[in-house]
Amino acid sequence: QVQLVESGGGLVQAGGSLRLSCVASGNIFSINTMGWYRQAPGKQREFVASWTSGGRTNYADSVKGRVTISRDNARNTVYLQMNSLKPEDTAVYYCSAEQFGSTYTYWGQGTQVTVSS
Repeated sequence: QVQLVESGGGLVQAGGSLRLSCVASGNIFSINTMGWYRQAPGKQREFVASWTSGGRTNYADSVKGRVTISRDNARNTVYLQMNSLKPEDTAVYYCSAEQFGSTYTYWGQGTQVTVSS
């Protein structure tokens, strides 16, 4: 079992920055991939970024160049640094984790990001 708790969301003006954090607990040594997804009102949840053991990162085209995912193993935390935010980035952001050898995805409770124009 893995538990995920996000924080760092809020209201920011267009062009501003936010850093989201996700703290993992439980069976953290089994985690292979951690990532971020988002869901805007009336839309499906979509991939934002991921970090895989070994340090490989992947980003959605819509955020590439504006977003950086990183992981602090000592703090069991994954971060999402978001810069040059746009109103279309407004969504609930969810942290995810997948264990080695499993396709099951653990989710956090989500944190709201609102970007005003």
